[in-house]
Amino acid sequence: MARKEITWVGVILRFLGALVLVMSTYNPEGYSFVHWASNVEQGPLALKIFVGLGLVIGWTIFIRATLGSLGGFGMLLVVALFASLLWLLIEWGVIPSGSVDAISYMTLFVISALLAVGMTWSHIRRRLSGQFDIDDVED
Repeated sequence: MARKEITWVGVILRFLGALVLVMSTYNPEGYSFVHWASNVEQGPLALKIFVGLGLVIGWTIFIRATLGSLGGFGMLLVVALFASLLWLLIEWGVIPSGSVDAISYMTLFVISALLAVGMTWSHIRRRLSGQFDIDDVED
């Protein structure tokens, strides 16, 4: 039976899973599915389709869970929160504003954080408020 409470390890594992999904789909270094699939001469088409479908399944799981727990407005708030953090880090000079790679990595990090928050939010809300999601109620 699955645990109904969330731990920091669970949150970190969800974030790492989202980060692997996002970075394996696209990253600025050129070692991603997008780069590999767009190179016609590299790798068999059947393998590219198989891997692509696996990524689509992963994205579907994360996005459905995020939409289900946060909703559209909640997703907008989380994106706004992380975008404002990115802006703040750029203003403070922590992230160079002229570096496309740095901005790209931070954007990918924000997407991963959004998916991780979406995967954990139902657990956090239940712990804070005692409210259950419809999916959590057992007969």
